[in-house]
Amino acid sequence: MLYILPVTQDVKPCGDGSWLETHQAVHYNLRVSNARISGRFVLVIACAPLLVAGACEKKTKPNDVGAVAALDNAAAPAAESPADTTPLPGIDVSKLDGDKAQLFYKLVNSFKSPCGKAHSLRTSFTSDTSCKRAPFAVRYVLAMIEDEAPEDRVREEYGHKYEHPAPPVQLDTSRAPHVGASNAPIKLVEFFDYECPHCQMFKAQMEQVISDKSAAVSVSYMMFPLESVHHEARSAAQAVLAAAQQGKFAEMHDRLFVPQTPHGRDAVMGYAKELGLDMAKFQQAYDAVSAQVTSDLKQGEEAGVNATPTLFFNDRKYEGPPAAKYIEMWIDEDLAVNR
Repeated sequence: MLYILPVTQDVKPCGDGSWLETHQAVHYNLRVSNARISGRFVLVIACAPLLVAGACEKKTKPNDVGAVAALDNAAAPAAESPADTTPLPGIDVSKLDGDKAQLFYKLVNSFKSPCGKAHSLRTSFTSDTSCKRAPFAVRYVLAMIEDEAPEDRVREEYGHKYEHPAPPVQLDTSRAPHVGASNAPIKLVEFFDYECPHCQMFKAQMEQVISDKSAAVSVSYMMFPLESVHHEARSAAQAVLAAAQQGKFAEMHDRLFVPQTPHGRDAVMGYAKELGLDMAKFQQAYDAVSAQVTSDLKQGEEAGVNATPTLFFNDRKYEGPPAAKYIEMWIDEDLAVNR
């Protein structure tokens, strides 16, 4: 039921913080068979056998240009140059062995400023007080190295986040079930499929984010059933939207994600009865919300969604590691920089 994209020598962080390397094919749920997934690393939730594929910056006002004026026009240190290993204030590298510590300093010295300056990340961190993103960027790099990410992956992730972030999109989530306050500063939108095993595993990551950042985030759930491979996924999407109209989104959402759960019409009618829903209203809504599912699919396609789960972070496709730890790092940075 899944399309297979060959991947060689890929890496994934495990539940214990380690990373694994694989030469096996990685299974993805794709909208179309020729869709391409970026080389972004793939997360194994707690080292489970199925793999999860994961998909913002405002200008800061300069307040210390004098201290770094000469460095703004300087090129970043060459990657092959000896790394400046001068400790960075407040950054604890004690978990890194010698080689990883060298890699950390090499990357901090060679990465460009996360604020678009011409100098390095190190310079932004140590000298440019106008670059509020610098401390977060340094910790982002450190976290990935601590999680055993190889150099090319760290470079790719840094590029996604700081050098060429995804363009903004407009999504109408007014009819989507959501969790959290509508005026939350961080708005997350997830496109998913109830029959996608990767969505099932990612669910736990999103629940962790919601629990940890309940005061800061709202999550809207958009339906993206991959009907060509998951023939009952649309039925599940219609069932959860119909249940939401009676205030039972969360309960139906959890029920539909139980492993090996059938999602056909007869099955979801049974779940509705279990939840004590008004069956006449549920049946009527189940048929009526098919149009909303189609609308969600269209919005997703127009926004570039071609796999599930796909997450949007304040109107931009989230292109970081698909784990609560990293999503929360994006949240903390956005709150500190843009609020």
